[in-house]
Amino acid sequence: MRLVVTIVCSLVLACASLAEAVVQGNGTRASGASASPVRLGAVDAIIQQAIADHNIPGAVLVVGHGGKVIYRKAYGERSLEPRREAMTVDTIFDMASLTKVIATTTAVMQLMELGKVRLNDPVAKYIPEFAQNGKEDITIRQLLTHYSGLAPDIDLTPAFDSKESAFRLACAETPEVAPGSGFIYSDTNFIMLGWLVEKLSGETLDVYTARHVFQPLKMMHTRFLPPAAWKPKIAPTQYDEHEHMIRGVVHDPRSQRMGGVAGHAGLFSTGDDLAKFAQALLNGGDGILSSLAVKKMSEPEQPPSASTLRGFGWDIDSPFSSNRGDLLPVGSFGHTGFTGTSIWIDPTTKSYVILLTNSVHPRGKGNAIGLRVKVATEIAAALPLTVEEKDALRWQSITGYNEAMSAERRLSARNGSVKNGIDVLEEHGFDVLKAAEGKKHIGLVTNQTGVDASGKRTIDVLAAAPAVSLDAIFSPEHGVTGTLDTTDINNSKDAATGIPVYSVYGGTDAARRPQPEVLRTLDAIVFDIQDAGVRFYTYESTLGYFLEAAAKAGIELIVLDRPDPVTGSFVQGPPTDTGHESFTNYWTVPVRHGMTMGELAKMFNAERGINAKLTVVPMDGWQRGDWFDSTGIEWVNPSPNLRSVTEAALYPGVGLIEGTNISVGRGTDTPFEVVGAPWIKGKELATYLNARGIAGVRFVPVTFTPTSSNYSGQACQGVNIVLTERNGFDGPEMGMELAAALLKLYASNWKIEKMQQLLVNQSVYEALATGQDPRRISQDWREELQKFQKVREKYLIYK
Repeated sequence: MRLVVTIVCSLVLACASLAEAVVQGNGTRASGASASPVRLGAVDAIIQQAIADHNIPGAVLVVGHGGKVIYRKAYGERSLEPRREAMTVDTIFDMASLTKVIATTTAVMQLMELGKVRLNDPVAKYIPEFAQNGKEDITIRQLLTHYSGLAPDIDLTPAFDSKESAFRLACAETPEVAPGSGFIYSDTNFIMLGWLVEKLSGETLDVYTARHVFQPLKMMHTRFLPPAAWKPKIAPTQYDEHEHMIRGVVHDPRSQRMGGVAGHAGLFSTGDDLAKFAQALLNGGDGILSSLAVKKMSEPEQPPSASTLRGFGWDIDSPFSSNRGDLLPVGSFGHTGFTGTSIWIDPTTKSYVILLTNSVHPRGKGNAIGLRVKVATEIAAALPLTVEEKDALRWQSITGYNEAMSAERRLSARNGSVKNGIDVLEEHGFDVLKAAEGKKHIGLVTNQTGVDASGKRTIDVLAAAPAVSLDAIFSPEHGVTGTLDTTDINNSKDAATGIPVYSVYGGTDAARRPQPEVLRTLDAIVFDIQDAGVRFYTYESTLGYFLEAAAKAGIELIVLDRPDPVTGSFVQGPPTDTGHESFTNYWTVPVRHGMTMGELAKMFNAERGINAKLTVVPMDGWQRGDWFDSTGIEWVNPSPNLRSVTEAALYPGVGLIEGTNISVGRGTDTPFEVVGAPWIKGKELATYLNARGIAGVRFVPVTFTPTSSNYSGQACQGVNIVLTERNGFDGPEMGMELAAALLKLYASNWKIEKMQQLLVNQSVYEALATGQDPRRISQDWREELQKFQKVREKYLIYK
C-alpha cells in the first residue's frame, strides 16, 4: 500500500503539463505546442533507445486525452530490409492480435445487442460441430475471456489451406484444462468467434466489420486484406520460410492459411484510425456500441474467483498487461499484438496510449514488451489531469478496480482490532437503551456467541446495565448455550440471572417466532448473535422474524453488529426464487451474501416492507475484506458443527448438499471439511474433482466413520477438502461441482432431490439435474447476482 501511495503521489506531482503537442511526420512538432520538453524528451529518448538496442526498427506513438490527440509522432525506420524506409505517422501496421478486440470482439458485442446471441450460451448452440471432445458446455463468454480451456493454437502440422479446414481443426480440439478453471490465452477462441460472427451475420468477418465498425467511425485505413495500393505504406514484418519479406500479407501463419481473414489476426490499421476507435470507446460507443456493451468489454467478466482479470475480449490485469505501465490504474484496459502493436485505454483519465511497432522486423528477434511499460508510465506521469481526474486516479490506484474485485482482495489478512456492537454499546454508556423515563424493559435474542471483548456474556452485561431491565432472553437454533442439535428445545431459565429463556426454535413455524404476549411486556428487543454469512443459516431468519414481531408489537429492534466471518467482500451463489420463503430462506438472497447481521436487518426491514423501528449499533474497526481471523476477536463456535474459520469458508458450498443422502462430516472432528458415503470411492471422487481445476481447493481421498447424522457408525469413503486460497475460492460453485460429480459418478446412489430445499432455485436445480456443466450454470446466475448486488449496496454500513 505504501508503494502504491508513493506512486500515486509521484504521478500527481508530475502532472504539471503535457500541453497539446501534435507531432507530424517524422518528428516535426506543430507550432504553438508548449509541452514540457523534459517529460516528452523522456518518452522520445525511451523509444530512440529501443531502436538503438535493435528491439524495434521504428514506431508510431499516438496519445489521446480529453477528447483529442495530444501527441503524435513517428520514430526510426519503417523498413530495414530489403531497403531502408523512414517511419511515418500514417504507416499501416499488421495489427496481429489487436484484431481480436478491434474487429472480432466489437462484432460479437454488436450481435449481442441485436439479440442474435447470448454470451452465456454454449458455443455449440450456434455451431453444433463444436460440441465434440468435451466442449459442449464451453460458452461464448469463456471464449471472449480466454477461460475456455482450449490450447493456445490449432496445430500447424496437419496441412490446411482454408477457413473451413481451420474451423474443422478447432472443432476437433480437446480442452487442455476444464473449461472455466483457468486462463489460457488462445487464438483458437477467436478463430471460433470469427466464425460465429460470420454464421450469425451472414457476412464474412471482413465485410461485416468494414460495414458496421470501420466505415461508421471513418477508419479509412483499417481493413483485412489490404489492397496493393497500400503496400508502400505498410510496415513489413519478417522473412518467411522462403526468405521473402512479408509485407501487406498477414504475418500470423494460421490467419495466412485461412485466407487472411480470421477472428484472431489479419487486420491492418494505422495509429490515427486506432485513435478514432479508442476515442469512440471513451465516448461510450459513439454509435457502434452502447455504453453498456463498452462497460462489459472493459470490466472484469472472467470467473469471479479467477485472478487474471479479463473483460470481453480486452485485457485488464494479466500477464499480458505490460502496456498498462506502472501508473495507469487497473480500471483501464487494452491489448497487445505479436508483431509489436499495442493499445491501452483509461476511462479514469480519459486517455489512451497507442504504440505501434513492427518489432518482428526483419527476422523476428525484436521485442517491444519492456518498451511498452516504460512509454505508458512516462505518458501517464505527464498527462495534464484535471483535479477530478487526479482524485479519480488516486482512488482507482489505491483501491483497485472496484469493490467486488481487486479492492477487497488487496489484503489476504491483517492484524485488526475490531470491536463488536456490544463493546461499542458499553463504551457509549448504553445510550441507545436509555428510556425517557425510568427503566427500559428489554428482551435479548442471543446465544453462546453473545459475549463482549472481556468474555462476559451479553446477558450478564445487559442484566447489570443502568436504567435497563432485562426481562426476557430468546434462544435460537441450538439453544442459548449453542450445544443442542435438536428441534426439541424447551423454555427455561438462565442459571446465572434467573431470567426466563424462551426458545424460538422448533419443528413448526409458530415455534420459531417470539410469542406476542411476551413482546407486549417489552419496550425493545436487542439482537446479539454471530452469523455464518450464509443464507440458509437459520439465525438470519430468526432476525427477520423478530423484525416482523417488533413491527407488529410497535417496539424497537436493536441489532448489536458482528462480523461476517467469511468477509463482506464476496457475493456468491444463485439468489433464491421469489415466493419460496422458509426458515432457511428468509428472502431472495444468494448463498453467500457478504453482509453483516446489521446490514441484513436494514435490507430485510426495507425490502420486505416490514418498517420496524430499527437501530444498528455498528462495529468499530471492521473492514469488508476482513476474514474473522483478521479481527482480533476470539472465535466462538456459532453452532456445534461450525468450529473454525476454515469450516465457515467451506460451509456455503458443502452445506448445499447437506440435505441429501451424503455425510458432510457431522459426527467427526472436521465437519464440512469432509464429504463421503459408504457407496463413494474416495480416490475416484478426488481424482475427478481435482481434474476440474476448482479454484482455491484440492481434494484428498479419505475414509471416516461419523458418530452421528447420516451414516452414523458406518465407514464412509470420500474426500477431505483442503482450502488452499480462500480469497480465490467460490464456495457455492464448489457445492455445484460436488453435486455434479456425485450425479455423474454415483447416479444410482445419490439422491439429488432434497438439494433443492437449500438451493431454492428451480432453474439452477434443473440445469444441475440434467447434467449441465457447473461453470456454465454459474454463468447463468450472474445477471441475477448483479441485480442483488445493486440492492445490497443501499444497505452496506462498512467500507
